[in-house]
Amino acid sequence: MTAFSLLDLSPIPEGASVAEALQHTISLAQHAETWGYGRFWLAEHHNSGGIASSATAVLIGQVLAATSTIRVGSGGIMLPNHSPLQVAEQFGTLATLYPNRVDLGLGRAAGTDPNTAAALRRGLNGPDQFPQDVIELMGFLGEATPDQPVKAVPGTGTHVPVWILGSSLFGAQLAAQLGLPYAFASHFAPDALEEAAAIYRHRFTPGITQEPRFMMAVNVFAAETDAEAIRLRTSMQQGFLNLRRGRPGPLPAPVDSFNQVANRVEAHMVNHALRVTAVGAHDTVRHQISELIAPHKPDEVIITNMIHDPESRLKSFKIAADVMQELTPLAA
Repeated sequence: MTAFSLLDLSPIPEGASVAEALQHTISLAQHAETWGYGRFWLAEHHNSGGIASSATAVLIGQVLAATSTIRVGSGGIMLPNHSPLQVAEQFGTLATLYPNRVDLGLGRAAGTDPNTAAALRRGLNGPDQFPQDVIELMGFLGEATPDQPVKAVPGTGTHVPVWILGSSLFGAQLAAQLGLPYAFASHFAPDALEEAAAIYRHRFTPGITQEPRFMMAVNVFAAETDAEAIRLRTSMQQGFLNLRRGRPGPLPAPVDSFNQVANRVEAHMVNHALRVTAVGAHDTVRHQISELIAPHKPDEVIITNMIHDPESRLKSFKIAADVMQELTPLAA
């Protein structure tokens, strides 16, 4: 059975405020809970101008407070930006307030530009320390030993589920070695998808989980018609191109054609990176999602998008949920 979840970056559309973006995230989570999504994850990004989820643990707490049953977590916390103890305390607090509803997805990248990364990581370890930091963090969330000099309070004994996130083979190898679930960022960096999934499953050693659990990310842009969905997608295409041009900012309004704002080389680069995407009306999206996930047989699919209009974004996620519920019997 293929479970399905939702990844939100709390986008700030052109013409909207940060406050509006945060309220839209909370509203989206409330809708996602009623539509059957199993998890609602938020991602840590900094200094982007177009993403409002930088204080990820704080926003997760607000989403938990506004919902009742859906699991809420990070997709992910960029661990090199933080000390393991602080992350354990933050997520231990969330798990204490909202038992059995909190996930902790961990990433190895900084999630920002070099200057901002330097500001975030003063005195902290870099990405090469990531495996040791993950182990230290899990230690803080586990049961304390009698001689343990430092404890996470809250945190100790909460056993918050930890996921490894990645877009390369490194994360797949680490998740397999530690016996942790693994989520692959195929929604923006799919080149190593097939190899990463194979390595993770082949090398998996039982640990926190007894069986491998592989999550695959898919962009979904769904609307009443194929043409409208294609138009909605141009906002994310423009935003991704602006990021690659070194000019991140608010999520652009859609245009009639992405080729209006990108040359052929740029369009190829963006579309290659974002190719794990389903775009269209219900039936089109159903076919495309099925084709995308069939070769990789994920245990879970996490759906995301960046759509300028909040109402259109809600509609897209609702159609995606309907599609996944239709596909679930086939996957089972």
